[in-house]
Amino acid sequence: MMNKIGVLVMSYGTPESMDQVEAYYTHIRRGHPPTEEQLQELKDRYEAIVGGVFPLRANTDSQVAALQETLDRLNEDKNRRFVCYQGLKHARPFIEDGVAQMAEDGIKEAIGIVLAPHYSVMSVGGYIKRAKAKAEECGVAMKFVESYHLHPKLIQAFANRVSSKLDLFEEAGAERSKVRVLFSAHSLPEKILAMGDPYQDQLLETSAAVAEKAGAVSWQFTWQSAGRTAEPWLGPDILDTLRTLSQEQVEDVLVAPVGFVSDHLEVLYDLDIEAKAIAKELDIRLERIDSLNTDPLYMETLSEVILNTWAKE
Repeated sequence: MMNKIGVLVMSYGTPESMDQVEAYYTHIRRGHPPTEEQLQELKDRYEAIVGGVFPLRANTDSQVAALQETLDRLNEDKNRRFVCYQGLKHARPFIEDGVAQMAEDGIKEAIGIVLAPHYSVMSVGGYIKRAKAKAEECGVAMKFVESYHLHPKLIQAFANRVSSKLDLFEEAGAERSKVRVLFSAHSLPEKILAMGDPYQDQLLETSAAVAEKAGAVSWQFTWQSAGRTAEPWLGPDILDTLRTLSQEQVEDVLVAPVGFVSDHLEVLYDLDIEAKAIAKELDIRLERIDSLNTDPLYMETLSEVILNTWAKE
């Protein structure tokens, strides 16, 4: 009899249509509805990107489907099958829904992984906490992957993208060594540093490894997409970094958002629209690496860490 092991694939989530944006935003705000101004601003951002909200949700669906195919291919034990379920932080199916569905399907053992390579107690840690609580309630024994930020295939996938974009700068007449590569990730509140959280260190390790593999000699790290709260968030923000680079007379910038693994709002709006607009004002040529999405190397990264984590006692 085939032994089925659940794989809870967790990510931030996004609404499926414009009429779901308010409920989505309210969930992010822990049950507090946004003001009309806040809601309209978010809707405007979705409408500004090509296709609105729909491609964002489709990206996650495609990643889960591609991961399932890759797990089926790489799993050498034919007496077991890893079966993928989605669990989203702020939209249906919620993390708890994914765990409940596994239990309903008779799955007793499972493993959870987040579509984010870098661990923070405030990000990946929160996903795991919710999944663990629901799994205990449903009688599902779960293991978790906490991070995979230095997996060789992840580094190679990012490096391929950085290198190919640097080639385009060269073809346009820029000197490769003078293109400033800005590695970026979603900012978090500064208080994580006092907590000894590994998030920033892991991001810098990924950035250094990708830069070395891609032969990027001029690079630095910056933050993006900080929340609008009273507490300070990690910086500098990419918009401020671009202003500083302009003062340094840097003319060519390549953004490599290594904290993100698919196209969504923080990439398609915050970088492709907002950052590009600032760069244009500053007379900086700004390009962005393509997102990983369903890149085979990324799917193999996820599959290998799932299989390896599962194999550990």
